[in-house]
Amino acid sequence: MADLRRTCLYDLHEELGAKLVPFAGYEMPVQYPMGVLKEHLHTRAQAGLFDVSHMGQVILRPKGDMAALEAAFEALMPVAVTGLAEGRQRYGLFTNARGGILDDLMFANRGDHLFVVVNAACKETDIAHMTAHLGPVAKVEPVTDRALLALQGPEAEAVLAALVPQVAEMRFMDVIAVDTVFGALWISRSGYSGEDGFEISLPEASAPDFARNLLAHPAVAPIGLGARDSLRLEAGLCLYGHDIDENTTPVAAGLSWAIQKARRRGGAREGGFPGAERILQELAEGAPALRVGFHPETRAPMREGTVIWDAPEGGRNVGGITSGGYGPSVEAPIAMGYVPQDCAEPGTRLWGELRGKRLPVTVSELPFRPSTYKR
Repeated sequence: MADLRRTCLYDLHEELGAKLVPFAGYEMPVQYPMGVLKEHLHTRAQAGLFDVSHMGQVILRPKGDMAALEAAFEALMPVAVTGLAEGRQRYGLFTNARGGILDDLMFANRGDHLFVVVNAACKETDIAHMTAHLGPVAKVEPVTDRALLALQGPEAEAVLAALVPQVAEMRFMDVIAVDTVFGALWISRSGYSGEDGFEISLPEASAPDFARNLLAHPAVAPIGLGARDSLRLEAGLCLYGHDIDENTTPVAAGLSWAIQKARRRGGAREGGFPGAERILQELAEGAPALRVGFHPETRAPMREGTVIWDAPEGGRNVGGITSGGYGPSVEAPIAMGYVPQDCAEPGTRLWGELRGKRLPVTVSELPFRPSTYKR
């Protein structure tokens, strides 16, 4: 643990009795005394507070006009940037020349600049990637003095609105900036739990007091990485480095919904991004393998690395599980992974190899539990 970085909320995590573990180069809370299962269910029923300050926050500031920055940023991914309205946020994907995913991210149009949030494990390479490709048109400014918190769950709006009334008017993927006694808050109505909620960037110096104010509300509990993982798994959301990586295309990953019509064949700004030939072909014809959900017909979860077969004996090794565990809200083991197109139809029976035995799994649609975003 000696070489790990700590977020500005480290002392609060210790005070709250968190179990701390290494994650993406940081010492992070995996759970609190409530335990992973209860933290998960509390977030679904009320509101959970997550420290996600380990993630990368970056400002892209145009050297000239915003249009040139938007066009250059759009050239790095199959997602439309030009045309994103001020005060709105979008899910994005950096791709490589083979159509694989370098990272998934969120970006927001804040009027005179773009604000980008990238995964913790990828932030140094992402910043280098953006610097190399956007240098002529933008200043790439890593944000190093702000924390990032996520408040998620059905009570999140009421809790945050008591401190920042403006959030009650926000809808899913809206972004606002508000000056408060805690400093300037950059708020998006988004998250990675499948619940309505918010992500709040704020000055590190005021983050502990802000977190304590939220935790003082009876509906709010601190939530660790364990429940964050089970929440996103139930919501069918990918974890970079597990469900998606530089060898996975957006189409195979089931992320075609993130590619707007303007970037597809026949669109106004068709192609022009790394890996366009392969991705556009897969959009038209399908990918050889697809991300699907699995319902293991066992009491024990099937976790990442479990091999999937198309028969209880012999047969083909058709794929594997990339994320798996127990779903507290669905009260059953659940998993995600990749299988060929001919095995990807919901209802298909396959077999996962668990401790040398092949046990049945059923392919299912994603998500396992409907999301509750405020549209």
